[in-house]
Amino acid sequence: MKLTAVYQKFPKGYVAFVEELPGANTQGKTLKEAKRNLIEAVDLVLEANRKLTEESLVGQNVIREPFLLPV
Repeated sequence: MKLTAVYQKFPKGYVAFVEELPGANTQGKTLKEAKRNLIEAVDLVLEANRKLTEESLVGQNVIREPFLLPV
């Protein structure tokens, strides 16, 4: 899977977000820091979405399996 990271320079650093994943945004004083922080932001958004979904499906008859997006 390929996502698009966007970095915008400001006087005090960078803002970073992933176009395809609402909520995955962050900032950093340097571009390197913004990139590191963006990886963490994506992990946190996916973890939060997974937890919310799991909680909403408690007691439901569902099938869970790994899902890989082809490139």
